[in-house]
Amino acid sequence: MNKNEIWEVLIYKLKENTGSKFHKIMMKESMPLHKKKGMKIVNHGQALHDPDTYFLIRAYHNLQHLEASQHEFYSDEEWLDGPREKIIALIDSSTKTIIPSSML
Repeated sequence: MNKNEIWEVLIYKLKENTGSKFHKIMMKESMPLHKKKGMKIVNHGQALHDPDTYFLIRAYHNLQHLEASQHEFYSDEEWLDGPREKIIALIDSSTKTIIPSSML
C-alpha cells in the first residue's frame, strides 16, 4: 500500500436479493474493464453483514487523478455500452467517501 494515495470508498445498497448477480457482473465485466483502463482496485465484494451491500475501494494519486481517471472511465464507450446499465439497474443507493490510505 502506498501511504500517499487516496482511497475512494464506495458502498452500494443493492436491490433485494441481487448481491450475487451484482458480484458476478463486477467480477466478469466491471473489474476487467477497470484493470484495462489502469484503475487500481484495492478491494471489492459483498459485505459480511448483508449480501445486498457491496463495497468498492479504488486508489488514486490525488483528487485530480481521481477526477481525470473517472471522467475517462465513465465516458468510455466500453463502459457505456458494457456493464453500466446492468450495474445501475441493481443499485438502490450509494455512498462515497474519500480518505487518505494512511488512515488504514
